[in-house]
Amino acid sequence: MTTVPHITTDAPHGSDVVASPAPEIGWRTATDAADWLQASAEVELTRAGEIWTHRVEGRASTRIAWPFPPLAPREEVSLRVRVTGQDGATGEWSAPRRVVAGFLGDGEWRAAAIGLPSPVGTAQPAYLRSEFDVTGAVARATLYATAVGVYQAALGGVDVDDQVMKPGWTPYPRRLIHETTDVTALLAPGRNAIGVRLAGAWATESYGFRDNARPLYAAQPRFAAQLLIEYDDGTSEWVLTDASWQASTGPITASGLYAGEDHDARLALVDADGRGFSEAGYDASDWMPAAEQEPVHTPEARVSPFVRRLDELTVREVIETPSGHTVLDFGQNLVGRLRVRVAGPAGTVLTLRHAEVLEHGELGTRPLRAAAATDRYTLSGDGVEEWEPEFTFHGFRYAQIDGWPGELDPAAVTAVVIHSDMERTGWFEASDPVVNQLHENIVWGLRGNFLYLPTDCPQRDERLGWTGDIQVFAPTASFLYDVRGFLDSWLRDLALEQVDGVVPFVVPNVLGAARPAAAWGDAATIVPWVLHERYADVSTVARQYDSMKAWADALIDLAGPRRLWEGMFQFGDWLDPDAPPEQAAKAKTDADIVASAYLFRSVEAVARAAALLGRDAAAEEYAVIAEEVRQAFLAEYVTPAGRMMSDAQTAYALAIMFDVAPESQHDALGARLAELTRLSGYRIGTGFVGTPIIQDALTRTGHLETARRLLVQTENPSWLYPVTMGATTIWERWDSMLPDGTINPGEMTSFNHYALGAIGDWLHRVVAGLAPDAPGYARLRIEPRPLAGFDSASAEHLTPYGPARSGWSRAGEALRVTATVPPNTTAVVVLPDGRSFEVGSGSHEWETVDAAPPASTSAIGLDSTLAAVIDDLEAYQAIATVLEAADPDAAHAFRTTTRWSDGRELGEALFMFAGPDVQQAIAERLADLSSGRESDATVAADA
Repeated sequence: MTTVPHITTDAPHGSDVVASPAPEIGWRTATDAADWLQASAEVELTRAGEIWTHRVEGRASTRIAWPFPPLAPREEVSLRVRVTGQDGATGEWSAPRRVVAGFLGDGEWRAAAIGLPSPVGTAQPAYLRSEFDVTGAVARATLYATAVGVYQAALGGVDVDDQVMKPGWTPYPRRLIHETTDVTALLAPGRNAIGVRLAGAWATESYGFRDNARPLYAAQPRFAAQLLIEYDDGTSEWVLTDASWQASTGPITASGLYAGEDHDARLALVDADGRGFSEAGYDASDWMPAAEQEPVHTPEARVSPFVRRLDELTVREVIETPSGHTVLDFGQNLVGRLRVRVAGPAGTVLTLRHAEVLEHGELGTRPLRAAAATDRYTLSGDGVEEWEPEFTFHGFRYAQIDGWPGELDPAAVTAVVIHSDMERTGWFEASDPVVNQLHENIVWGLRGNFLYLPTDCPQRDERLGWTGDIQVFAPTASFLYDVRGFLDSWLRDLALEQVDGVVPFVVPNVLGAARPAAAWGDAATIVPWVLHERYADVSTVARQYDSMKAWADALIDLAGPRRLWEGMFQFGDWLDPDAPPEQAAKAKTDADIVASAYLFRSVEAVARAAALLGRDAAAEEYAVIAEEVRQAFLAEYVTPAGRMMSDAQTAYALAIMFDVAPESQHDALGARLAELTRLSGYRIGTGFVGTPIIQDALTRTGHLETARRLLVQTENPSWLYPVTMGATTIWERWDSMLPDGTINPGEMTSFNHYALGAIGDWLHRVVAGLAPDAPGYARLRIEPRPLAGFDSASAEHLTPYGPARSGWSRAGEALRVTATVPPNTTAVVVLPDGRSFEVGSGSHEWETVDAAPPASTSAIGLDSTLAAVIDDLEAYQAIATVLEAADPDAAHAFRTTTRWSDGRELGEALFMFAGPDVQQAIAERLADLSSGRESDATVAADA
């Protein structure tokens, strides 16, 4: 039995540095004992040579409130755990876990913000330096640093850490983050120097669309830091940023998130003796005094993960474009930048342009809009030079290289992937390689858009924290990665940016006044609840409760006594596939239905949060209001027979999955939802709101086969259509690229947008069957739903208690279900044959008869109904093949405009798309298909 303690909040992934005096703690226990449950645990803290102990009775092993006196700033302690099982066996003490208090004490922040005294241009990158003496043996040195902008610091010529683009983006006037870095090893007795590279990034970028784009936060970046040196003799001193520092421009001559970065290596800050500007003794005689600038908001310690270089990709293919340019394909749409190794004459300018796709063989830059996404490197001429932009990033798969001196060796160019360094916690695999690629695209979409905050896209002149995107994607994200700290930090910003309860479209809010929008502002109530559901995170719900309540109260006021949110601006079911390219909100489902459904969901979420926190009066109050909203919704939008006033898939999915409609109506609602899905030819008909829930709505109402057909559809629009077009991330639009290789004509077109990847949660919970049945996976639900045509599927998730797994596979007529339940948890198991029971921890396996529907044996012909044709994929594909060969345009129209109903025959429908000869060819092809099935059935019967 082994136990591993961990900090369940406050410490970024891979760090021992915590942000508060009382971090929550937890531990995972690994044991081979079956059905193991914890009876008690002993937690031991060593601080300043003194040992403190705390005993936990019962099963609690995650998100334990700090049981010791609060940590003091910079205090370093050691934590270890020993557990006893209900079987009476006590394990060994865990290895100690180091915990360091990374926060500042009250009043300790005294650093001035500094920068260039007279910038020569807008958002001018800057270099800052200072020298100081170390007067004795150093016990510890801690650097606290922040910026309105982005920075990296170095001591003695060595960067203090491997982080990128720090401190990230927050609402700078309201909240700023400081890094806490142990730099003891970088100091030496005597004279020392600190140097800082600084650029504007988010702080100086222009935000807004078209001609409305304006800088919001600052014209120039500014930096503030304080270095605490603690000596062995007990004395200490601070080195603070102030007007005594020096400032200069340097080799980074221009830098912007959207524009890219320019670097002139001829301007390297190295003196005649070869010393760099962050080394003591550097000749800074031509530097200027740094200017003290507007003070920064007192920063707080980081709770979100660091951003780091986390992957590298080599060139997959070198492409010569029709216009003669050299383009490198890295085989994966990613977020980061290029690192080059190049030699050539001084003054040679290397230009790197980035894009996600090619269009007709050339770099497809139109979706970037005003973002140049171009980096330039001017060579120094000093042998082989290596360079990577430092203060920008791009979303790209392809890079055009212009100006390379001599012949380009593709091995000299590497794509460096950057994103927030979250722990990977979830995996999924199925027997269908196209579905596996879909899931991989979901993962890469998350990686590209989780860079300090959850963004909508990483490539064009936007990259904003759109609230609607993360609201629908949070469940999927929380399975794939440990996003608790990441989303916890962003939710703090959301609460700060609320105005009279109204949540802005984006957080941080750079688009002006906050305006209520359903499914977007509801991130305030839904994301905290997801964190509770997946991590048993009560503390975030408690902290965000006022924000949740304020949003709900704002909506209740808007709804008024009718208890319906109607007649106001809405995004609605954004990017419904039937919406025109320039009217993304023009969906089949009425926006008022979306708004009132979310009104119910948010009010109900506040009622649940109040109950969780023991606020019983508030819980009752909001539960009553939620019921009033529900009754108003049913009276206004749902007929007694179970039809929605907007007869569209999203409307039915909302009524079912938000539990607005009573269970008694679910059968009727689900039947119509399934019918609408079939009528569309099993093509997707939902946008941002309906897509995350349509598969669950179909499954919940007994239409798993319909959900399967929707999943495996490869024609546009569908989840798999982009995969067939070579996508390696999730697209913003179902048809961001058209079948002919042309980019969608809409101005808003991205090839890395995770929202429509919210289906990942259904793949994990339903197809593989792995879900929480109690907050934080204290109890699991193992309920796989095997799909026809698949041989297997499985999911694995690193829960707060340890690895959990659920999967199934077919073997002849048997179906084998396997599961791994972590120690100190139990699982409710529901097998495909309906058997249900509860099991304890350990590895489990069950076998049942495979209930997969048999392959179709029915005859099909021109007199078959259109419903029968579309439900028979083999027959449908045979018809499409004949039509495609005869008339591709007619084949496309037949596939995309036909309503696949029970009320029309195939022959009647073909009359509009095919002449007599083609109809005859189709009839013959279907006759051959039917004959073959009859023969197969006869053989099977004889066998």
